[in-house]
Amino acid sequence: MYEKQKKEVIKAGIMLDKYNLIALSGGNVSCRVEEKRILVTPSGMIYEDLEPDDIILMDLSGKVIEGDRKPSVDTKALLYIYNNMHNVNAVIHTHQPYATAIGLVQDEFECNLTTLANAAKGSVRVCPFTSAASEQMGIEAVENLKGKLAVILKHHGVIAVGDSLKQALYSCIYLEEAAKTYCIARSMSNHVAMMTDAQIEQAVRIFDYYGQGKENVPESLVNKM
Repeated sequence: MYEKQKKEVIKAGIMLDKYNLIALSGGNVSCRVEEKRILVTPSGMIYEDLEPDDIILMDLSGKVIEGDRKPSVDTKALLYIYNNMHNVNAVIHTHQPYATAIGLVQDEFECNLTTLANAAKGSVRVCPFTSAASEQMGIEAVENLKGKLAVILKHHGVIAVGDSLKQALYSCIYLEEAAKTYCIARSMSNHVAMMTDAQIEQAVRIFDYYGQGKENVPESLVNKM
Protein backbone atom coordinates (compact mmCIF):
# COMPACT_ATOMS: atom_id res chain seq x y z
CA MET A 1 0.00 0.00 0.00
CA TYR A 2 1.01 3.63 -0.65
CA GLU A 3 4.01 2.66 -2.78
CA LYS A 4 4.35 6.14 -4.29
CA GLN A 5 4.20 7.88 -0.92
CA LYS A 6 6.74 5.46 0.57
CA LYS A 7 9.16 6.32 -2.22
CA GLU A 8 8.61 10.02 -1.53
CA VAL A 9 9.43 9.47 2.16
CA ILE A 10 12.69 7.73 1.22
CA LYS A 11 13.57 10.47 -1.27
CA ALA A 12 13.04 13.11 1.42
CA GLY A 13 15.32 11.21 3.78
CA ILE A 14 18.05 11.06 1.15
CA MET A 15 17.68 14.82 0.63
CA LEU A 16 18.35 15.36 4.35
CA ASP A 17 21.70 13.60 3.92
CA LYS A 18 22.44 15.53 0.72
CA TYR A 19 22.01 18.87 2.50
CA ASN A 20 23.98 17.74 5.59
CA LEU A 21 20.97 17.93 7.89
CA ILE A 22 21.60 14.46 9.33
CA ALA A 23 24.43 11.96 9.62
CA LEU A 24 24.02 8.25 8.91
CA SER A 25 20.55 7.20 10.13
CA GLY A 26 19.77 10.28 12.23
CA GLY A 27 16.38 11.96 12.34
CA ASN A 28 13.18 10.68 10.77
CA VAL A 29 10.64 11.38 8.05
CA SER A 30 6.89 10.82 8.22
CA CYS A 31 3.77 11.83 6.32
CA ARG A 32 0.02 11.53 6.61
CA VAL A 33 -1.56 9.31 3.94
CA GLU A 34 -5.10 9.34 5.29
CA GLU A 35 -6.73 11.35 8.05
CA LYS A 36 -5.70 8.79 10.66
CA ARG A 37 -2.83 6.93 8.99
CA ILE A 38 0.82 7.89 8.63
CA LEU A 39 4.01 6.51 7.09
CA VAL A 40 7.14 6.55 9.29
CA THR A 41 10.77 5.73 8.58
CA PRO A 42 12.31 2.80 10.50
CA SER A 43 14.69 3.18 13.41
CA GLY A 44 18.43 3.10 12.79
CA MET A 45 18.45 2.53 9.01
CA ILE A 46 20.37 4.66 6.52
CA TYR A 47 17.97 6.37 4.13
CA GLU A 48 19.71 5.49 0.88
CA ASP A 49 19.50 1.80 1.84
CA LEU A 50 15.74 1.90 2.38
CA GLU A 51 13.19 0.12 0.21
CA PRO A 52 9.45 0.90 0.19
CA ASP A 53 8.75 -2.22 2.27
CA ASP A 54 10.96 -0.78 5.05
CA ILE A 55 8.56 2.15 5.61
CA ILE A 56 6.00 1.53 8.35
CA LEU A 57 2.30 2.29 7.96
CA MET A 58 0.48 2.93 11.25
CA ASP A 59 -2.66 4.54 12.57
CA LEU A 60 -2.66 7.53 14.91
CA SER A 61 -2.94 5.31 17.98
CA GLY A 62 0.45 3.81 17.06
CA LYS A 63 -0.88 0.47 15.81
CA VAL A 64 1.26 -0.88 12.96
CA ILE A 65 -0.87 -1.71 9.94
CA GLU A 66 1.88 -2.66 7.52
CA GLY A 67 5.63 -3.21 7.86
CA ASP A 68 7.98 -5.49 9.76
CA ARG A 69 10.55 -2.89 10.80
CA LYS A 70 10.77 -1.15 14.17
CA PRO A 71 9.49 2.41 13.65
CA SER A 72 11.45 5.53 14.58
CA VAL A 73 12.15 5.89 18.29
CA ASP A 74 10.47 9.32 18.10
CA THR A 75 7.13 7.86 17.01
CA LYS A 76 5.35 8.95 20.21
CA ALA A 77 6.30 12.56 19.51
CA LEU A 78 5.27 12.26 15.86
CA LEU A 79 1.88 10.80 16.77
CA TYR A 80 1.27 13.66 19.20
CA ILE A 81 1.95 16.21 16.46
CA TYR A 82 -0.34 14.51 13.93
CA ASN A 83 -3.09 14.04 16.50
CA ASN A 84 -3.00 17.68 17.59
CA MET A 85 -2.19 19.51 14.34
CA HIS A 86 -4.74 18.35 11.80
CA ASN A 87 -3.40 20.67 9.09
CA VAL A 88 0.03 18.99 9.28
CA ASN A 89 0.57 16.28 6.67
CA ALA A 90 4.34 15.84 7.04
CA VAL A 91 6.89 15.98 9.86
CA ILE A 92 10.66 15.91 9.38
CA HIS A 93 13.09 15.65 12.29
CA THR A 94 16.76 16.44 11.70
CA HIS A 95 19.98 16.91 13.63
CA GLN A 96 21.15 19.87 11.53
CA PRO A 97 24.21 21.42 13.23
CA TYR A 98 23.93 25.16 12.59
CA ALA A 99 20.32 25.58 13.68
CA THR A 100 20.96 23.29 16.64
CA ALA A 101 23.97 25.40 17.62
CA ILE A 102 21.82 28.52 17.71
CA GLY A 103 19.48 26.70 20.08
CA LEU A 104 22.36 26.33 22.55
CA VAL A 105 22.87 30.09 22.91
CA GLN A 106 19.43 31.68 22.51
CA ASP A 107 15.74 30.96 22.96
CA GLU A 108 14.61 32.14 19.54
CA PHE A 109 16.20 32.44 16.13
CA GLU A 110 14.94 35.74 14.79
CA CYS A 111 14.26 35.83 11.06
CA ASN A 112 17.26 37.13 9.14
CA LEU A 113 16.66 36.00 5.52
CA THR A 114 13.75 36.15 3.11
CA THR A 115 14.17 32.42 2.50
CA LEU A 116 13.59 31.68 6.19
CA ALA A 117 10.47 33.83 6.09
CA ASN A 118 9.39 32.06 2.90
CA ALA A 119 9.90 28.53 4.13
CA ALA A 120 9.34 28.67 7.89
CA LYS A 121 7.03 31.73 8.00
CA GLY A 122 9.34 33.77 10.19
CA SER A 123 11.34 33.51 13.39
CA VAL A 124 11.88 30.04 14.88
CA ARG A 125 11.47 29.30 18.58
CA VAL A 126 13.74 27.02 20.63
CA CYS A 127 11.96 24.30 22.63
CA PRO A 128 13.12 23.34 26.14
CA PHE A 129 15.15 20.12 26.24
CA THR A 130 13.19 16.89 26.09
CA SER A 131 14.44 13.35 25.76
CA ALA A 132 14.46 11.63 22.40
CA ALA A 133 11.74 8.95 22.17
CA SER A 134 9.46 10.94 24.49
CA GLU A 135 5.99 12.24 23.75
CA GLN A 136 7.06 15.48 25.44
CA MET A 137 9.20 16.27 22.40
CA GLY A 138 6.02 16.41 20.33
CA ILE A 139 4.18 18.40 22.99
CA GLU A 140 6.91 21.05 23.07
CA ALA A 141 6.96 21.21 19.27
CA VAL A 142 3.21 21.82 19.07
CA GLU A 143 3.32 24.46 21.82
CA ASN A 144 6.24 26.35 20.24
CA LEU A 145 5.41 26.25 16.53
CA LYS A 146 2.91 29.12 16.95
CA GLY A 147 1.93 29.17 13.28
CA LYS A 148 5.49 28.66 12.04
CA LEU A 149 6.77 25.58 10.19
CA ALA A 150 9.83 24.73 12.30
CA VAL A 151 11.14 24.65 15.84
CA ILE A 152 14.63 24.05 17.21
CA LEU A 153 14.94 21.33 19.86
CA LYS A 154 17.50 22.38 22.48
CA HIS A 155 20.47 19.97 22.63
CA HIS A 156 18.90 17.88 19.87
CA GLY A 157 17.95 19.19 16.43
CA VAL A 158 14.97 20.51 14.49
CA ILE A 159 11.36 19.54 13.82
CA ALA A 160 9.82 20.91 10.63
CA VAL A 161 6.20 20.47 9.59
CA GLY A 162 4.16 21.15 6.49
CA ASP A 163 1.11 20.43 4.43
CA SER A 164 3.38 18.19 2.35
CA LEU A 165 6.82 16.60 2.52
CA LYS A 166 8.06 19.30 0.16
CA GLN A 167 6.96 22.11 2.48
CA ALA A 168 8.51 20.46 5.54
CA LEU A 169 11.72 19.76 3.61
CA TYR A 170 11.99 23.37 2.40
CA SER A 171 11.50 24.55 5.97
CA CYS A 172 14.41 22.60 7.47
CA ILE A 173 16.74 23.22 4.50
CA TYR A 174 16.20 26.99 4.45
CA LEU A 175 16.35 27.15 8.25
CA GLU A 176 19.84 25.66 8.07
CA GLU A 177 20.86 28.11 5.33
CA ALA A 178 19.68 31.01 7.48
CA ALA A 179 21.46 29.57 10.53
CA LYS A 180 24.74 29.28 8.60
CA THR A 181 24.40 32.87 7.39
CA TYR A 182 23.70 34.07 10.93
CA CYS A 183 26.74 32.25 12.33
CA ILE A 184 28.96 33.80 9.64
CA ALA A 185 27.57 37.26 10.35
CA ARG A 186 28.09 36.84 14.10
CA SER A 187 31.73 35.93 13.45
CA MET A 188 32.16 39.35 11.84
CA SER A 189 30.06 41.48 14.19
CA ASN A 190 28.01 41.29 17.36
CA HIS A 191 25.28 43.20 15.56
CA VAL A 192 23.35 41.17 13.00
CA ALA A 193 20.55 42.83 11.04
CA MET A 194 17.19 41.07 11.36
CA MET A 195 14.05 41.49 9.31
CA THR A 196 11.15 43.59 10.54
CA ASP A 197 7.69 42.10 11.04
CA ALA A 198 6.49 43.92 7.91
CA GLN A 199 9.35 42.53 5.83
CA ILE A 200 8.67 39.02 7.10
CA GLU A 201 4.95 39.30 6.30
CA GLN A 202 5.76 40.52 2.79
CA ALA A 203 8.20 37.65 2.18
CA VAL A 204 5.65 35.09 3.42
CA ARG A 205 2.97 36.48 1.10
CA ILE A 206 5.30 36.65 -1.92
CA PHE A 207 6.21 32.98 -1.44
CA ASP A 208 2.56 32.08 -2.05
CA TYR A 209 3.22 32.94 -5.71
CA TYR A 210 6.44 30.89 -5.92
CA GLY A 211 6.56 28.02 -8.40
CA GLN A 212 5.03 27.00 -11.70
CA GLY A 213 1.30 27.18 -12.36
CA LYS A 214 0.80 30.21 -10.13
CA GLU A 215 0.10 33.86 -10.87
CA ASN A 216 2.92 36.39 -10.97
CA VAL A 217 3.59 38.38 -7.81
CA PRO A 218 1.37 41.50 -7.82
CA GLU A 219 3.32 44.74 -8.16
CA SER A 220 1.33 46.17 -5.27
CA LEU A 221 2.83 43.52 -2.99
CA VAL A 222 6.38 44.00 -4.29
CA ASN A 223 6.20 47.78 -3.90
CA LYS A 224 4.49 47.66 -0.51
CA MET A 225 7.65 48.38 1.50
